[in-house]
Amino acid sequence: MDKLDGVPLSALQDQLDAAESAKATKRLMVAIAYKDGVSVSVLSERYDVPESTLYYWLDRIAEKPLSEAVEDDDRPGRPSELAADEREAVFDALADSPAAYDFEASSWTPELVRELIEREYGVSYSLGHVRRLIRDADVSV
Repeated sequence: MDKLDGVPLSALQDQLDAAESAKATKRLMVAIAYKDGVSVSVLSERYDVPESTLYYWLDRIAEKPLSEAVEDDDRPGRPSELAADEREAVFDALADSPAAYDFEASSWTPELVRELIEREYGVSYSLGHVRRLIRDADVSV
């Protein structure tokens, strides 16, 4: 169990109290269980995470400041197909009724939002991506 010898259990617990994301919480819970003597193979089964991933997490926790180690590194990804102003316009549209955009519905659904984006901006998104956009807009549909 030498991977986390230099990381005090109290530091892991303090970071767990401060964790804001589900990913950070899960990674810290794995590290705490590992410090308590639970093997990586058991943790892999318990959390349904490959052992190689768990070793990667434990190495990061041992090598980096905890607040950085438990979060994902920034990855640039592909640029959005919607411009920032178009994205804001979609968010604004969600505050209105779908009827204001010629939909025969009383409330927005991810399918309607996807159709709106295609119709207004010529951008075709998957329903999963539209759901993430809706979450980003912090609105309920």
